[in-house]
Amino acid sequence: MAFVDFQYGKKEVISGSDAAAIGAKLARVRVVPVYPITPQTIVCERLAEFINNGKMDAKMIHVESEHSACSAVIGSVSAGARTYSATDSQGLALMNEILFVVSGLRLPVVFGIANRALSAPINIWCDQQDSISARDSGWIQLYCENCQEILDTTLMAYKISEDEKVHLPIMVCFDGFVLSHVYEPVDIPSQEMADKFLPEFKIKNILDVNNPISIGTLGAPDSYMEFRKQQDTAMKSALKVIPLVSKEFKLQFGRDYGNGLVETYWMNDAETAVLALGSTAATARDVIDKMRKAGKKVGLIKLKSLRPLPEKELCNICKNLKSIAVIDRDISVGNEGAVFSEIKSALYNAGIKIKATNFIMGLGGRDIRPIDIEYAIENSGNGGVIWVNVNGK
Repeated sequence: MAFVDFQYGKKEVISGSDAAAIGAKLARVRVVPVYPITPQTIVCERLAEFINNGKMDAKMIHVESEHSACSAVIGSVSAGARTYSATDSQGLALMNEILFVVSGLRLPVVFGIANRALSAPINIWCDQQDSISARDSGWIQLYCENCQEILDTTLMAYKISEDEKVHLPIMVCFDGFVLSHVYEPVDIPSQEMADKFLPEFKIKNILDVNNPISIGTLGAPDSYMEFRKQQDTAMKSALKVIPLVSKEFKLQFGRDYGNGLVETYWMNDAETAVLALGSTAATARDVIDKMRKAGKKVGLIKLKSLRPLPEKELCNICKNLKSIAVIDRDISVGNEGAVFSEIKSALYNAGIKIKATNFIMGLGGRDIRPIDIEYAIENSGNGGVIWVNVNGK
């Protein structure tokens, strides 16, 4: 099949996987260690096409597993090369050991995560259990609602990750199949615009035989906590860096996603809100439009950044609400949705007393229907954890 490159500086109808690959290409990534896994495979296939057809000046490293892909990232970034990889589900789980190493070494890198359910039973469809299970690994996590946001967030992620105040890896998360395989009109920036926004990759501490350094050495009890504290400080610094990068991106490209941490819709006078991540927010917008026409004061809180969690912004948005419905496309088995735990804790710490209810839905690729969002909004004041659309209900 003949290879056809995309038209840069124009709008094209492309898939979410294409958007992720184009974002990495526009970022002038030089090394791509990647191992295919459904539904991420198209991302690495597209990058392979770019490289093999001379459209992308980069080296793809063919590894034997996702664990190896993540390990190769350590070497490429440490040697001074801007690097990209992508994975999901069991692949991300297999990387788990190395995720902590990459973050602990403070390596700026971006991964695309095409969110997919974890086995068993075997399931190749969408939920967000994979990335959310890795939320404590020290990676920034940014969730996307549509294909345009995938491309834009990939570019912004490199600028955030490489900021000296941050220097942490970033997961750009997008719902598997729901976004990875859907085709939408996407404004593809020119390479010139991307270069103007994202400077050449430079980090201070690189492996150089002429100036030898040691990385990843022993952290004994007298120093280990200090390293972890530095990571925590860097993650909290990202709360300031992300909005600045988002603002700069809007000035140059004319698009924004709230302040890069959280985005709201119809929240000025809302009494009830639904909080969601990823593509679920798009369905929620339509439901809210319908309910607004019926005179109901409802709104949407789209949480773009799960790590770092923008507690201050969330609490400021929620302070005048009567109730909130938190949608989790994951489950901390035996407890509640992980996002709900995060939101509930933030509200409690700020002394905000509103009715909060957790709705578990869309696991393993089950559709999140408008009727499910409506149900969540109407029952947002009930409290507790409610499983939606189980056994056909």
